[in-house]
Amino acid sequence: MNFRVTQVHLYEAVLLCGGVISATIGLRGFLLPVGFLDGGVTGTSLLLAIITGIPLPLWLIVINAPFIMLAYRHQGKQFALRTLVAIALLAVSVAVFPLDVVTKDKFLDAIFGGIFLGAGIGLAIRGGGVLDGTEILAVLVSRRSILSIGDVILLFNIALFSIAAVLLSVEVALYAIITYAVASKTVDFIVDGIEEYIAVIIVSDHSDQIRQAIIVQLGSGCTVLEGKRGFALEQGQLRKTEILYSVITRLEVTRFLSTVRSIDPEAFIVMMPAKDLRGGWVKKRPLKH
Repeated sequence: MNFRVTQVHLYEAVLLCGGVISATIGLRGFLLPVGFLDGGVTGTSLLLAIITGIPLPLWLIVINAPFIMLAYRHQGKQFALRTLVAIALLAVSVAVFPLDVVTKDKFLDAIFGGIFLGAGIGLAIRGGGVLDGTEILAVLVSRRSILSIGDVILLFNIALFSIAAVLLSVEVALYAIITYAVASKTVDFIVDGIEEYIAVIIVSDHSDQIRQAIIVQLGSGCTVLEGKRGFALEQGQLRKTEILYSVITRLEVTRFLSTVRSIDPEAFIVMMPAKDLRGGWVKKRPLKH
């Protein structure tokens, strides 16, 4: 058991360090040399560094400090400690990493700066911390208002990019939007990965055959729920039925549907994204909690 826990902690530490290295490459190799921004707290730190001339590493620590305190109060000591370590490592890495300009093409700077920075943020999230305090703020605001987490982040970045357009230039603000969009998609891909999960609900008169096929042929778990079905109450009593619930990756969707349809072409199937899976029998990445 202790060995397993040690493996998990080592895996998360590697992810955090990988995230710091990737984010450093994005900042030092692409964004800083041309004065481009990203969204969130990192983008705010970049803007302040450009305006004041004070080095970016100092702003990364100063601007993120209040959010780390919020994380400690509302999300636990362990998460706050990992976030503190990750941001401190990022600040040190940006200060000492010997990386010069990679390309002089501004569009490539915006694209690849977003890719490397987004990959760094995504790896840090998978390692149990964050490199940007915006999400911490967004979670807390969403709990106390009608705004969603996405709404808070969007409003924050609209304000940031508007300020950048006034203080720097419209061109820089537009490139910042490109960088932010690329970084966001990269974060989604790193966190969800190619194994993004899909929850499937199946209602069929051949539920037992389908259940066995899901387990034996597809190698996925399957939960059987008791339910009732019927089209209208005036047609008689609702009849009992078994409802199957399974979780698969998006790469398995075609094969899964083909298998179910081969048993019952009339099966009623509902599919939806599944997030933050824990426990159970699901084919998952090694060492994931």
